[in-house]
Amino acid sequence: MSTPRTRPPEADRRTLIADTAIDLVAAAGLRGLTHRAVDGAAGLPAGSTSYYFRTRTALIGACYARLAELDLGDVGDLSGFGGVGEVGEVGGEGSPRPSLPPPPGPAPADWEAAAAALAGLLHRWLTVGRARQLARFELSLEAARNPELEADFHRAGQGARARAAGILAALGARRPEEAAELLVAWTDGLLYDRLAGALARSRPAPDLPELTSITRRMLDAVLVEG
Repeated sequence: MSTPRTRPPEADRRTLIADTAIDLVAAAGLRGLTHRAVDGAAGLPAGSTSYYFRTRTALIGACYARLAELDLGDVGDLSGFGGVGEVGEVGGEGSPRPSLPPPPGPAPADWEAAAAALAGLLHRWLTVGRARQLARFELSLEAARNPELEADFHRAGQGARARAAGILAALGARRPEEAAELLVAWTDGLLYDRLAGALARSRPAPDLPELTSITRRMLDAVLVEG
Protein backbone atom coordinates (compact mmCIF):
# COMPACT_ATOMS: atom_id res chain seq x y z
CA MET A 1 0.00 0.00 0.00
CA SER A 2 1.48 3.31 -1.00
CA THR A 3 2.03 6.03 1.56
CA PRO A 4 -0.16 9.11 0.97
CA ARG A 5 1.79 12.11 -0.24
CA THR A 6 2.15 14.86 2.32
CA ARG A 7 0.89 18.21 1.07
CA PRO A 8 3.76 20.69 1.01
CA PRO A 9 3.52 23.70 3.33
CA GLU A 10 1.85 26.79 1.90
CA ALA A 11 5.12 28.72 1.89
CA ASP A 12 6.77 25.96 -0.15
CA ARG A 13 3.93 26.00 -2.66
CA ARG A 14 4.17 29.75 -3.06
CA THR A 15 7.92 29.44 -3.67
CA LEU A 16 7.39 26.61 -6.15
CA ILE A 17 4.82 28.66 -8.03
CA ALA A 18 7.04 31.75 -8.14
CA ASP A 19 10.08 29.74 -9.28
CA THR A 20 8.05 28.02 -11.98
CA ALA A 21 6.59 31.32 -13.15
CA ILE A 22 10.08 32.81 -13.43
CA ASP A 23 11.22 29.86 -15.53
CA LEU A 24 8.21 30.24 -17.82
CA VAL A 25 8.87 33.95 -18.31
CA ALA A 26 12.51 33.22 -19.13
CA ALA A 27 11.56 30.56 -21.67
CA ALA A 28 8.52 32.10 -23.36
CA GLY A 29 8.23 35.69 -22.21
CA LEU A 30 5.18 37.10 -20.50
CA ARG A 31 2.90 35.60 -23.16
CA GLY A 32 3.74 32.20 -21.67
CA LEU A 33 2.80 33.20 -18.12
CA THR A 34 -0.67 31.93 -17.27
CA HIS A 35 -2.05 30.35 -14.13
CA ARG A 36 -2.77 27.15 -16.04
CA ALA A 37 0.75 27.03 -17.49
CA VAL A 38 2.27 27.41 -14.03
CA ASP A 39 0.08 24.64 -12.63
CA GLY A 40 1.16 22.30 -15.41
CA ALA A 41 4.85 23.12 -15.28
CA ALA A 42 4.94 22.87 -11.49
CA GLY A 43 3.02 19.59 -11.42
CA LEU A 44 0.29 21.11 -9.27
CA PRO A 45 -3.45 20.41 -9.39
CA ALA A 46 -5.41 22.71 -11.67
CA GLY A 47 -6.39 25.91 -9.90
CA SER A 48 -3.47 25.87 -7.44
CA THR A 49 -1.74 28.97 -8.81
CA SER A 50 -4.96 30.98 -8.93
CA TYR A 51 -5.70 29.93 -5.34
CA TYR A 52 -2.48 31.52 -4.08
CA PHE A 53 -2.27 34.37 -6.61
CA ARG A 54 -5.72 35.37 -7.80
CA THR A 55 -4.67 37.71 -10.58
CA ARG A 56 -1.89 37.80 -13.13
CA THR A 57 -0.65 41.00 -11.50
CA ALA A 58 -0.36 39.20 -8.16
CA LEU A 59 1.53 36.38 -9.84
CA ILE A 60 3.98 38.79 -11.44
CA GLY A 61 4.40 40.52 -8.08
CA ALA A 62 5.33 37.15 -6.60
CA CYS A 63 7.98 36.81 -9.30
CA TYR A 64 9.45 40.18 -8.34
CA ALA A 65 9.59 39.23 -4.69
CA ARG A 66 11.20 35.87 -5.42
CA LEU A 67 13.76 37.37 -7.81
CA ALA A 68 14.67 39.94 -5.19
CA GLU A 69 15.05 37.22 -2.56
CA LEU A 70 17.34 35.14 -4.78
CA ASP A 71 19.42 38.09 -6.01
CA LEU A 72 19.79 39.44 -2.49
CA GLY A 73 21.04 36.05 -1.35
CA ASP A 74 23.61 36.05 -4.15
CA VAL A 75 24.74 39.60 -3.38
CA GLY A 76 24.98 38.65 0.28
CA ASP A 77 27.69 36.17 -0.70
CA LEU A 78 29.87 39.15 -1.61
CA SER A 79 29.99 40.37 1.97
CA GLY A 80 32.86 37.98 2.70
CA PHE A 81 34.64 39.10 -0.50
CA GLY A 82 35.17 35.50 -1.55
CA GLY A 83 38.43 35.09 0.33
CA VAL A 84 41.87 36.30 -0.73
CA GLY A 85 42.87 32.86 -1.93
CA GLU A 86 40.17 32.89 -4.61
CA VAL A 87 41.59 35.97 -6.25
CA GLY A 88 44.62 34.19 -7.58
CA GLU A 89 42.47 31.32 -8.82
CA VAL A 90 40.09 33.63 -10.65
CA GLY A 91 42.43 36.28 -11.93
CA GLY A 92 45.41 34.08 -12.48
CA GLU A 93 48.87 34.45 -11.04
CA GLY A 94 50.57 37.60 -12.26
CA SER A 95 47.33 39.20 -13.50
CA PRO A 96 47.96 42.90 -14.13
CA ARG A 97 46.78 45.43 -11.62
CA PRO A 98 44.38 48.12 -12.84
CA SER A 99 45.83 51.47 -13.84
CA LEU A 100 44.55 53.20 -10.71
CA PRO A 101 45.59 51.94 -7.26
CA PRO A 102 43.03 50.75 -4.75
CA PRO A 103 41.50 53.73 -2.95
CA PRO A 104 42.61 54.57 0.59
CA GLY A 105 40.85 52.73 3.38
CA PRO A 106 40.54 49.00 2.61
CA ALA A 107 43.47 46.68 2.39
CA PRO A 108 44.40 45.76 -1.21
CA ALA A 109 43.59 42.12 -0.52
CA ASP A 110 40.00 43.05 0.39
CA TRP A 111 39.67 45.10 -2.79
CA GLU A 112 41.05 42.27 -4.94
CA ALA A 113 38.88 39.70 -3.23
CA ALA A 114 35.77 41.85 -3.71
CA ALA A 115 36.54 42.10 -7.44
CA ALA A 116 36.94 38.31 -7.63
CA ALA A 117 33.71 37.71 -5.72
CA LEU A 118 31.78 40.11 -7.94
CA ALA A 119 33.23 38.41 -11.02
CA GLY A 120 32.08 35.05 -9.69
CA LEU A 121 28.59 36.44 -9.11
CA LEU A 122 28.36 37.81 -12.65
CA HIS A 123 29.66 34.54 -14.06
CA ARG A 124 26.95 32.67 -12.15
CA TRP A 125 24.25 34.99 -13.48
CA LEU A 126 25.55 34.63 -17.05
CA THR A 127 25.66 30.84 -16.91
CA VAL A 128 23.63 28.79 -14.42
CA GLY A 129 21.55 31.84 -13.44
CA ARG A 130 20.92 32.93 -17.00
CA ALA A 131 17.19 32.14 -17.02
CA ARG A 132 16.58 34.11 -13.85
CA GLN A 133 18.25 37.21 -15.23
CA LEU A 134 16.36 36.98 -18.53
CA ALA A 135 13.12 36.80 -16.58
CA ARG A 136 14.14 39.82 -14.51
CA PHE A 137 14.71 41.91 -17.64
CA GLU A 138 11.43 40.76 -19.14
CA LEU A 139 9.52 41.56 -15.97
CA SER A 140 11.19 44.95 -15.58
CA LEU A 141 9.64 46.06 -18.87
CA GLU A 142 6.23 44.96 -17.66
CA ALA A 143 6.66 47.07 -14.52
CA ALA A 144 7.54 50.09 -16.63
CA ARG A 145 4.22 49.74 -18.45
CA ASN A 146 1.99 48.81 -15.52
CA PRO A 147 1.59 51.28 -12.62
CA GLU A 148 0.18 48.50 -10.44
CA LEU A 149 3.50 46.67 -10.64
CA GLU A 150 5.92 49.60 -10.55
CA ALA A 151 6.02 49.89 -6.76
CA ASP A 152 6.61 46.14 -6.30
CA PHE A 153 9.46 46.15 -8.79
CA HIS A 154 11.04 49.26 -7.25
CA ARG A 155 10.82 47.72 -3.77
CA ALA A 156 12.33 44.47 -5.01
CA GLY A 157 15.40 46.24 -6.36
CA GLN A 158 16.25 48.23 -3.26
CA GLY A 159 17.53 45.36 -1.14
CA ALA A 160 20.41 44.47 -3.47
CA ARG A 161 21.40 48.13 -3.80
CA ALA A 162 21.44 48.55 -0.04
CA ARG A 163 23.58 45.41 0.35
CA ALA A 164 25.97 46.65 -2.35
CA ALA A 165 26.23 50.03 -0.61
CA GLY A 166 27.22 48.31 2.62
CA ILE A 167 29.92 46.31 0.86
CA LEU A 168 31.28 49.41 -0.89
CA ALA A 169 31.27 51.33 2.40
CA ALA A 170 33.40 48.57 3.91
CA LEU A 171 35.79 49.01 0.99
CA GLY A 172 36.15 52.72 1.68
CA ALA A 173 33.62 54.37 -0.64
CA ARG A 174 33.04 57.96 0.43
CA ARG A 175 29.47 57.98 -0.94
CA PRO A 176 28.50 54.30 -0.87
CA GLU A 177 24.86 54.78 -1.95
CA GLU A 178 25.89 56.66 -5.09
CA ALA A 179 28.66 54.15 -5.75
CA ALA A 180 26.17 51.29 -5.40
CA GLU A 181 23.82 52.88 -7.94
CA LEU A 182 26.66 53.11 -10.45
CA LEU A 183 27.85 49.58 -9.80
CA VAL A 184 24.36 48.12 -10.17
CA ALA A 185 23.80 50.08 -13.39
CA TRP A 186 27.07 48.82 -14.85
CA THR A 187 26.48 45.21 -13.88
CA ASP A 188 22.93 45.34 -15.25
CA GLY A 189 24.27 46.77 -18.50
CA LEU A 190 26.86 44.02 -18.81
CA LEU A 191 24.30 41.32 -18.04
CA TYR A 192 21.81 42.69 -20.55
CA ASP A 193 24.40 43.07 -23.30
CA ARG A 194 25.64 39.50 -22.92
CA LEU A 195 22.21 37.90 -22.40
CA ALA A 196 19.89 39.83 -24.69
CA GLY A 197 21.75 42.73 -26.27
CA ALA A 198 24.04 43.21 -29.22
CA LEU A 199 26.71 40.85 -27.89
CA ALA A 200 24.37 38.05 -26.83
CA ARG A 201 24.92 36.06 -30.03
CA SER A 202 28.19 37.40 -31.34
CA ARG A 203 30.27 36.79 -28.19
CA PRO A 204 30.23 34.02 -25.61
CA ALA A 205 29.67 34.72 -21.94
CA PRO A 206 32.85 36.13 -20.40
CA ASP A 207 35.00 33.69 -18.48
CA LEU A 208 36.15 34.37 -14.93
CA PRO A 209 39.50 35.99 -15.81
CA GLU A 210 37.79 38.41 -18.22
CA LEU A 211 35.06 39.19 -15.69
CA THR A 212 37.62 39.75 -12.95
CA SER A 213 39.39 42.29 -15.14
CA ILE A 214 36.05 44.03 -15.74
CA THR A 215 35.05 44.05 -12.07
CA ARG A 216 38.43 45.44 -11.06
CA ARG A 217 37.80 48.39 -13.34
CA MET A 218 34.25 48.77 -12.06
CA LEU A 219 35.31 48.82 -8.42
CA ASP A 220 38.24 51.05 -9.27
CA ALA A 221 35.90 53.62 -10.78
CA VAL A 222 33.14 53.57 -8.17
CA LEU A 223 35.54 53.67 -5.25
CA VAL A 224 37.57 56.55 -6.64
CA GLU A 225 34.49 58.51 -7.67
CA GLY A 226 32.24 57.36 -4.84
